[in-house]
Amino acid sequence: MGGHQQLSIFFLAVYILLSITAFAGNSLILVALYKESSLHPPSKLLYRCLATTDLLVGLVAQPLYATYWMSVFQEHWSRCRYARDAGYVTSYVLILVSLMTMTAISVDRLLALLLGLRYKQIVTLKRTYIIVTTFWVFNIVASLCGIFYPSIIYLYSSLVSPFCLVISFASYTKIFLHSQKSSSTSTRSTTVEPNKCTEHGTIQKGSGQCTVGAVSISCLLCANVYSGNCGHSH
Repeated sequence: MGGHQQLSIFFLAVYILLSITAFAGNSLILVALYKESSLHPPSKLLYRCLATTDLLVGLVAQPLYATYWMSVFQEHWSRCRYARDAGYVTSYVLILVSLMTMTAISVDRLLALLLGLRYKQIVTLKRTYIIVTTFWVFNIVASLCGIFYPSIIYLYSSLVSPFCLVISFASYTKIFLHSQKSSSTSTRSTTVEPNKCTEHGTIQKGSGQCTVGAVSISCLLCANVYSGNCGHSH
């Protein structure tokens, strides 16, 4: 058996294994998303789109590459060429859609953090459907053009991929910094210095921690209100 035939058998086995695992894993994810009701519908749509693209990798792209290597093993060169072209187009479409969807998920999480109550009004299911449809249409057209003009798909992917990576990195960095800032602010707000009144500045020596519910309105947070040593002019 020749070296290229052994290599063909190896890659054939690898692609069959990857196809099975991708199909099984992403099928479970889609079932879990179907049963999950707590997610915001636009977010759930993005997760479904991501799982669907990975599922199609196992159902379409990997079997096409397996067919390609089987054709190489059997030396059916015409079928080999068709399987290779179909595998390239399918792979480019699914990989780029998956990358764009992951970028959209990162932006969606950032908007949910920054917009607050306005998030559900701005990020709607209809708008998310339009975005997802745009991803598929653009990538299918670019990949089909790449069959006749390979430089188009290479240029397109070289522009889209770094752009998506930069946007995702920036979004998750912003989320991380915002969470750190919120955590430090929450920690400072719950810590009261023992010799300092958070409302009126420093208080008389020997006074304890600021208390709430004092008698005088102008000395509301001073611990020495009962002794008349607040330090404020009434």
